[in-house]
Amino acid sequence: MKKIALVFVSALISVSTFAQMEKTVMVGGAAMYPSKNIVENAVNSKDHTTLVAAVQAAGLVETLQSAGPFTVFAPTNAAFGKLPAGTVETLVKPANKATLTSILTYHVVAGKLNASDILAKIKEGKGSATLTTVQGGTLKVSLKGKNVVLTDEKGGMSTVTIADVNQSNGVIHVIDTVVLPK
Repeated sequence: MKKIALVFVSALISVSTFAQMEKTVMVGGAAMYPSKNIVENAVNSKDHTTLVAAVQAAGLVETLQSAGPFTVFAPTNAAFGKLPAGTVETLVKPANKATLTSILTYHVVAGKLNASDILAKIKEGKGSATLTTVQGGTLKVSLKGKNVVLTDEKGGMSTVTIADVNQSNGVIHVIDTVVLPK
């Protein structure tokens, strides 16, 4: 019985040590754990409550909890705040689910693209690269100084403010402006 207890305690210590060794990134006052999926981490960020509510309203929770991998350009609450007054409230209404889904999936690229991958694509493209989103549209990525900038199909621009927030099913890059498809 002592051996079983010792093995159990040893396993608990190993799990605890693993959790402490995970390379976390702080986003919205919360540690983002690479062992958790995109949704499990995002719900803890106080800077992404609007995004989480929008993902729930669009019915995308299950998708973003799946194996992926996904690259998510995650707008902050402040980014959503830049939209015209009433936009978010209108988009989360059931009647606007298709439009909301289109906007949210425009922020997602299939596959895991860390910052180094994006920078390599920009270099390969001699200053810019085009990413195809899950929504079917395109985002142009380029550098402005040392910052990665996204340009949407309407010419709107967003800057990556926190890169490489690794998840079990992909990676999140926090952005400061909502990008919009055509």
